[in-house]
Amino acid sequence: MTTAQPHKVDQSREGDVLILTIQNPPVNAFGVGVPEGLHAGLDTAQNDDTVRAVVIIGGGRTFVAGADIRTFDLPREQSPDLRGIVDRLDQFPKPTVAAIHGTALGGGLELAMSCTYRVAVPDAQVGLPEVKLGVLPGAGGTQRLPRVVGVQKALDMMLSGNPIKATEAAQLGLIDELVDGDLLTGAVAFARAHVDVTPLPRVSEKTAEGGSPELFAAARAALGKTHKGQYSPGLIVDLTETATHKPFADGYAEEGQKFMQAKDSPQSRGLRHIFFAEREAGKIPGLGKDTPQTEIRSAGIIGAGTMGGGIAMNFLNVGIPVTIVETTQEALDRGLGVVRKNYENTAKKGRMTTDDVEKRMALLTPTLNMDDLKDADIIIEAVFENMDVKKEIFGKLDAIAKPGAILASNTSTLDVNEIASATKRPESVIGLHFFSPANVMRLLEIVRADKTSDSVLATSMALAKRIRKVGVVVGVCDGFVGNRMVHRYGDEARKMVEEGARPQDADAAMHTLGLPMGPFEMSDMAGLDVGYLIRQHQAKVAGQPKPDGWLDRIVEQGRKGQKTQAGIYDYPDGRKPVPAASTDELLSTYRQEKGLTPREVGQDEATKRLTYSLVNEGAQILDEGIAQRASDIDVIYVYGYGFPAYRGGPMKYADEQGLKNVVADLEKYGQTPAPLLKKLADEGKTFADWDKEKTRG
Repeated sequence: MTTAQPHKVDQSREGDVLILTIQNPPVNAFGVGVPEGLHAGLDTAQNDDTVRAVVIIGGGRTFVAGADIRTFDLPREQSPDLRGIVDRLDQFPKPTVAAIHGTALGGGLELAMSCTYRVAVPDAQVGLPEVKLGVLPGAGGTQRLPRVVGVQKALDMMLSGNPIKATEAAQLGLIDELVDGDLLTGAVAFARAHVDVTPLPRVSEKTAEGGSPELFAAARAALGKTHKGQYSPGLIVDLTETATHKPFADGYAEEGQKFMQAKDSPQSRGLRHIFFAEREAGKIPGLGKDTPQTEIRSAGIIGAGTMGGGIAMNFLNVGIPVTIVETTQEALDRGLGVVRKNYENTAKKGRMTTDDVEKRMALLTPTLNMDDLKDADIIIEAVFENMDVKKEIFGKLDAIAKPGAILASNTSTLDVNEIASATKRPESVIGLHFFSPANVMRLLEIVRADKTSDSVLATSMALAKRIRKVGVVVGVCDGFVGNRMVHRYGDEARKMVEEGARPQDADAAMHTLGLPMGPFEMSDMAGLDVGYLIRQHQAKVAGQPKPDGWLDRIVEQGRKGQKTQAGIYDYPDGRKPVPAASTDELLSTYRQEKGLTPREVGQDEATKRLTYSLVNEGAQILDEGIAQRASDIDVIYVYGYGFPAYRGGPMKYADEQGLKNVVADLEKYGQTPAPLLKKLADEGKTFADWDKEKTRG
């Protein structure tokens, strides 16, 4: 007999075993109602002498996938009391068994570790991913995990945040028994077999093995590379060390304090913001589950260069066959060679087998004939940025592609409406802007043109998810969202150098903020000729004279960046930038010629000018409706441009600094604040407020 409870835990009996089933779909997050239900169940077990053991299991598809992150910002007295239920389980007088299927992550694993025993199905996963949200395990995880799996493995799990399979957890002693058949039946049998064990084995009473001063020193030293600039990883190391030499109660109390410090930090707010922003980006006003979608069973790609080959790999990785077209056999062979080499390098690292390599390559059909794309469900053009070439290709595709096929351009800046005009089916045309390297970078800017159909947009969003990309819908303008902002950022960086900053000063300012590359390192990596051609094109369209900036002059010297081992920087080893004497000389001549007197530009000024130029352009983009939400811009910058996730993206970073301060600094350094930014600052609001108001509206 099952009794439904008003809270989120059902109680049922199997003879002398009480079963508590957590019912908080879809992932049984440890939210409001769960601890109350567990306490009620434990009350039943404690007050009934006929109950000899308790099994805690998850209803639906998983055990407990973690805490409900939405409750992090609630006052403490309103938050679900995970520590309270963990404390009670740790001291419970009857054996308790956590029965795990799906995932036991974060608070879910902490709940399980506070039980007397843990059983699991072999394909279950367990882990403590809190570091990914800028926090740390706060319900005994930092104290219990080292006591079960040893110090080194506990550090590995908590600092990576990655889960491990139940089979590995069983070898480590974290899972007491793997259940091959029905989980509940196995868990009840296990509980019955252990009702007479005394004293009850409690994780809190074990000793954390394998710690040493040298191990902890090495762990802290490694954080500079693996978690540069982050706050919570250092706390995790400190607390793990505490577990090795202090009583459990002392470490547990310390963990509670440090969890609150981490949770209330700007870094955790930034990481939590991105967590929700990524999910929000998938919601498109006007599109619902009933919007029809095309099934993508095959893809065509035009261009087997760096981008085309990288895009192809995304489809091959998920089993979608690809036909790839080039104009010459030599270019085709070279492109296929690069794809194969990428896969073979992955296999060498043990991330796939040689069979996997061959399976993927077998899905790739090379051709010199565009007619071979006639059966593809989606065709992506990935040739160089030239409008005439792209329009010519789309004109041909219009005659070749089957009805209903999606025609996509990988353009990074050009007008998708103009590209669509070369066809008689503009409703089938969309921009799919992959980021380089396309097989690695997770961002996909999905450019909705004026006539793009809802079905094509919905299909593209679903496809992004299928090929493991973070899709963000943007509108048509020069550079869309990401590159339009980066062009403005690049303009400010060039201007700072004209005023007297060295390129390496501007790059160092962004390193300080946590970006892996500054504006000039990024330009060199992308190829200076790319920006050069864009500036030439823009000037030509606007009827303006040929651009003659200092960067244009560097390109005209044949220095195109990393690919020529010389750009703004020299690249003697091919990858690492070294300040170039020739750039210093060129800048000196340029400044003299233009009548510019160099001055010192401090790091604080450089960081503010560069970051706030992004924010200012982002505000203008929001005002024009090119991006749907400020949080979408943050997702684009975190996943496409390396903006540190713990800063939350440029718009969240601006909110943290205070928009009034951002406006004041923009004006101080000669930039005109965008009207929306000025309005929000004057009203004492944030971009997050703007997003909420727009959603409500």
